Amino acid sequence: MLAIGFGHALEWYDWGIYSIFTPFFATQFFDPRDDASAVLSSLAVFAVGFVARPIGGLIVGRLADRIGRRPMMALTVGGMAAASLLIGVSPTYASTGVGASVVLVVARLVQGLATGGELPSAQTYLTEVAPPGRRGLWSSIIYIASVGGNMVGVLLGLVLSVVLTKSEMGEYGWRIPFVVGGLLGLVALWIRRSLEESEAFTREAAVAPAGRQRIWSEIVRHRREAAQVVGLSVGFTVVYYAWVIAAPAYAISELNIDPTASLLAGVLASLVLIAVQPAWGALSDRIGRRPVLLISCVATAVLLFPLQAMVHDAVQLGVAMALAMVFIGAGVAILPAAYAEMFPTRIRAVGLAVPYSIAVAVFGGTAPYLQTWVGNTFGRPAFTGYVVALLAISALTVLTLREGRGSDLTESRPAGLSGGRKGEDHEPTRPVL
Repeated sequence: MLAIGFGHALEWYDWGIYSIFTPFFATQFFDPRDDASAVLSSLAVFAVGFVARPIGGLIVGRLADRIGRRPMMALTVGGMAAASLLIGVSPTYASTGVGASVVLVVARLVQGLATGGELPSAQTYLTEVAPPGRRGLWSSIIYIASVGGNMVGVLLGLVLSVVLTKSEMGEYGWRIPFVVGGLLGLVALWIRRSLEESEAFTREAAVAPAGRQRIWSEIVRHRREAAQVVGLSVGFTVVYYAWVIAAPAYAISELNIDPTASLLAGVLASLVLIAVQPAWGALSDRIGRRPVLLISCVATAVLLFPLQAMVHDAVQLGVAMALAMVFIGAGVAILPAAYAEMFPTRIRAVGLAVPYSIAVAVFGGTAPYLQTWVGNTFGRPAFTGYVVALLAISALTVLTLREGRGSDLTESRPAGLSGGRKGEDHEPTRPVL
């Protein structure tokens, strides 16, 4: 749990600090004569990292299903650490001109490749080693780590905003969190060195050697599940980025709310999100994944417009974020379990990685940019309507899912049939070959 949680927290720490510190470093990588253009350019580069995610998901996911989850999880944290460190020591636009922008783009591409494989590998490993009857509870560790990693970044930003002046933050303060991220990556790599491979993968590898697997034919065979991954991901991804990751930065740059107060509001709301996830995960082990996912989609969609309308200062921002976290947490807590229960062992990592990375690249990668551009062009309610529409798509997708609560992930098929309870409605295991 420590190895998975710490390494996965690094992914969201890296991606979170990019959003948090964009207002401070944007003019260091792009033309400083136009602050607004520099911020939008930095957010566009944020999206570039997402473009690389499907490629990373395909490569790392394929290797995770061929040679094991464990070595790929070491590779991904190493890549994230190297990219973070590169940003932290990169030259500025004033010293090298467009060269600084190129360095930033390269670093984001490396981060995208690494993170594209991190989530599928890590959550696949965790759900495979979890007890079947408590898989929902265990899967909540993934996004507890995600929120924790992002919260560390927010706290670091809060401390730096108090200790340093705005000019000092723009000059060198923004580098500190990226250098710290590189060092944390080395720690995560050291922790993950002692992991043992999951029993589900070991058993599958013994029955079906990697060279005999027909990965692409298996992905095509499970195209329904791949489409469900995309449908589930679009709503949860955008609402997560908009309200958990980017909300403090948006409040600072677009609503002119005090930076220190905005970051503190984000920290307090993140604590709420961490607290509710184990409860939602445990509830899904009792009543199933589908009811909890539906609660999350519908309740969050209903609340977003009132919550968005109430945000005018830091206190209101903190309250709105905390209320949103209660129901966002219901979905993200059990998504790792729901994803893993959709695919057989032989393609569990790559089957998730490819459609998930595409969905995150298209919708998650553009979320911060759209939040700023749509808000400035059409008003804040327009972006909120976009998020609500995506949550509706995710809710409709939930209705098509098979219920996988309590199923055995060592079987060579997707978990249980629609509506089945633990121990019921399971087809016999089909031969792997």
